[in-house]
Order: sequence, then structure tokens, then C-alpha cells
Amino acid sequence: MVRLILFDIDGTLVHTGHAGTKAFAKTFATEFNLHHGAERMKFAGRTDVSLVREFFQIHGLDESPAHFRAFFGRYAFWLDHILNHSIGHACPGVFEFIRELQALPDPPLLGLLTGNLQLGAEIKLRHFGLWEHFVMGGFADDHEDRNHIAVAALERGRRVLDPHLQPPEIVVIGDTPFDVRCGKFIGAQTLAVATGGAKLDELKACGADWTVADLTRISAREICPR
Repeated sequence: MVRLILFDIDGTLVHTGHAGTKAFAKTFATEFNLHHGAERMKFAGRTDVSLVREFFQIHGLDESPAHFRAFFGRYAFWLDHILNHSIGHACPGVFEFIRELQALPDPPLLGLLTGNLQLGAEIKLRHFGLWEHFVMGGFADDHEDRNHIAVAALERGRRVLDPHLQPPEIVVIGDTPFDVRCGKFIGAQTLAVATGGAKLDELKACGADWTVADLTRISAREICPR
């Protein structure tokens, strides 16, 4: 029985019109007077903390707690502002898939497993009317490494649901090989969707339990059979 489903955000649930990338660049420019470098970075599947660290390294900036606090203290403002001036949308089938899951006779708990900080995740998902569907999750606040964010999500799921929750009772849904990898890291089942950071063939090579073009191509009952 599947008892917990953990969704990635960017490229899995929503496309923000690159609001996150733009907010990163704007924060670097306004807080650190650094105007270049973000365009060279690959954001898909990464964690917010690892991205900021990479940018600091590109510019030889001290990776101090104070600099991280300065960045993230301003990033949320710019993310919210830029989202409100961006064209974005939910990924195909997201709302329908969530409704199907919630309509099951014994619906699984819905959570998040994302490289976003929790506040950034909330800002993005509230903008698209999705935040209220998710009860818990693992975030970049928990760890810089996505695999260990998955561990935090598992531990949180056990606190919320049942101390005896087992990894095979969890499905991790994401759009990059990083998502598949972190799901496998905790022993969860994995569903890869080619709506974001990777092509379908690349995802098929990752060996997820299910790999689909988008969430219109799979039903809730396929991953939660009763």
C-alpha cells in the first residue's frame, strides 16, 4: 500500500517562467553587487543551498553563514515579486492527478521533496493554488544534499503518519535523474515525469518504477492499487 507521495516542485508540479532563476540573479545583484554567473549554472534538480554555494565559489565570495542569511533573507522577496510578473502554469495533469489521489478510498498523504527552501516552496505553490494540498515535506532547509532531504522527508513522514512507515510505502515523483536517485536512496518507489529538466529517454535510463511523459499518462490507481 502506498501511504505517502512526495512531489518535486519545479518541472514536476509547476513551471514558474524561470522566476526562481531570475530571483537568484536579482538577489545576487542587489545584495552582493554581482551581476554575472547565474547564467552559467544548471538549476534543474539542484538544491537552493548548493546553487548559492556554487555562485559564491564562482566569485570567490566567502561561504559564510552570514552571506547565506543575506542571500535567502532577500531571495523570498524577489521570488514573490517576480512570480507576480511572470507567466507560469501548472504542469499537465497535476490538478487532475492530485484530485484522483485524494478521491481514493484510502488516500495517501501528499507531501513535497524539493530542493527549494520551505518558504520558497510555499511562495511558488501558493501562487498556483497548490500549497494547501501538501501536509509535510523535505526541503533545502533540512540539508544541502537532495538525498538527505529525502531522508528528512522520510523521517517527517514517520512522525506525521506512523513511526513504522516503510520506504516501499512511499512514492517520490520528480522530473530529473536527481529525483529518481534520491527516491531510490531511501528505498522509495519512484515516478519520473518528463515535464521539466530531463527528456523521456534520459529518465527511462534511470530505472524509475514508472516513467511517463506527463501526469496525464498515468492514473492514481496505477501507483496506489488497492
